[in-house]
Amino acid sequence: SKEEAGRLAQRQMKFIQNLQAALVRIENGTYGVCRETGDLIPKERLRAVPHATLSIEAKSKKRR
Repeated sequence: SKEEAGRLAQRQMKFIQNLQAALVRIENGTYGVCRETGDLIPKERLRAVPHATLSIEAKSKKRR
């Protein structure tokens, strides 16, 4: 349906924006660094979520 296609398009646009932000972080040397703890984000997480800005631990704490 049109609504479903619109939602999918919005999700894809958000994903692209997140990837563009990740490219900026690569350029300025902050890619892969948790913005909460300052620790490195594990490579496994970055492979699963290339635009991640939080480690699993920081994200878990933020949800609480």
